[in-house]
Amino acid sequence: MSTLDKDLLAIQEMRDAVIRANIAQAAYMQYSQQQVDHIVKAVADAAFKEAERLANMAVQETGMGVPNHKKMKNEVASRDVYEDIKDLKTVGVVGFDRMKKVTEIASPFGVIAGIVPTTNPTSTAIFKTLISLKTRNGLVLSPHPYAVECTKEALEICRVAAEEAGAPEGLLHCLTLSSMEATQQLMKHPDIHLILATGGGALVKAAYSSGKPAYGVGPGNVPAYIEKSANIFKAVRQLVQSKSFDNGTICATEQSIIVDKAIAEQVLSELKKNNAYILSDEEKVKMEKLISPVPGKVNPQIVGKSAACLADSIGVTVPEDTKVLVGMETMIGKNIPFSLEKLSPIFALYTVEDSTEAKQVMIDLLNIGGRGHTCSIHTENTALAEQFSVELPVSRIVINTLSSIGAVGGTTGLAPSFTLGCGTFGGNITSDNITARHLLNIKRMAYGIKDVEVPKPKFLTKPVVENIKAQDPSLDTAVVQQIVDQVLKQITLQNK
Repeated sequence: MSTLDKDLLAIQEMRDAVIRANIAQAAYMQYSQQQVDHIVKAVADAAFKEAERLANMAVQETGMGVPNHKKMKNEVASRDVYEDIKDLKTVGVVGFDRMKKVTEIASPFGVIAGIVPTTNPTSTAIFKTLISLKTRNGLVLSPHPYAVECTKEALEICRVAAEEAGAPEGLLHCLTLSSMEATQQLMKHPDIHLILATGGGALVKAAYSSGKPAYGVGPGNVPAYIEKSANIFKAVRQLVQSKSFDNGTICATEQSIIVDKAIAEQVLSELKKNNAYILSDEEKVKMEKLISPVPGKVNPQIVGKSAACLADSIGVTVPEDTKVLVGMETMIGKNIPFSLEKLSPIFALYTVEDSTEAKQVMIDLLNIGGRGHTCSIHTENTALAEQFSVELPVSRIVINTLSSIGAVGGTTGLAPSFTLGCGTFGGNITSDNITARHLLNIKRMAYGIKDVEVPKPKFLTKPVVENIKAQDPSLDTAVVQQIVDQVLKQITLQNK
């Protein structure tokens, strides 16, 4: 089959999916809150039950990540997301202010285009399905070319459960013929009402350029600061756990460690105790070439690979239980591989004199990629944590926890989400963790609560001037106009 034939078939599949989803969504709009909630629970339960099988499929198809870690992601995307949204009102009247006599009424967007990344293909599919169903929206998923089968299976599990629970047929779709052209046309389709884009920068930019309302998210290049007051034992253990979780594929995973000089030796010692391998200068140079063969661009082949696999790729033998690789770094820039977002268990480690220098290093790292996303701080100094939170250009500041899991709501009180907004820091419309609340139009019915007296209009000055001129044609029009303006000004001031 030629590429042209494949693209044409993919475009036709997309158009058919959009048509069917719109027909089904029109019917779904009539469902009650009770019916919607029954469907959402059925889908969450079905996805949770299949979390392990879907995780294995994702690792097998993409070659990225760790099966039992992806299982955890699937469980968060199903159970935790459900727990977060289950009591949310999304049908009919959802709020009423008695004092202001304003009634809020929920209305769905319509049909949503969901772009799914290769790093979290099944968990993102489950997440976007649940929040779409909860808000009475239809959904057409476009999977990453390297993750079509596992994304399709995740959607299929959700679709079957939804329809068995009473959802109209055709409400949920996953495109199966991988085609960038079809994805581009999906985002511009007149019957797509919102784009929910999770993926690479180019795809998110395309979503914003489509002319449609879009929730896109920026990249993460998360800096993690271990401040001198931190519990070093706990901080290092959490950093290694977080970085090695699913081999670093979550965009909120820490990419660089910044540590106060006073505790640097202790941190290095703890890193080694926690199965981190510190690269020698020579090994670091080899790793730099693997991370970024082309300056400024990260090698996609390293994404989601284990520390041992990455070390083997550059001919370095590390202990079998090595969880992360660490390179000592002093520079920051697009052409400095260790300072980039690596999406793999590779850390850069910077040593700083104090918190002032640490803050600047964090800002510099965010400025080369990751503005608006997330930063991590390990400290017992609450005033410092608050100061950094106020001053750093990020939307999430996670304190004394794993950033990878904390930012998505796993270990924090943040809303469970697999689409993390970066605000205008990162060129996004929102800084929120995207969830069902973001997929609703809220209509407002408002009663009049104040009586106002509309003042009588002032008479125009032109008839007054013409009347005076008619009585004495010799008068200069400009002079008369000036006198009238002054009189009217006095009257206006008296009336105030």
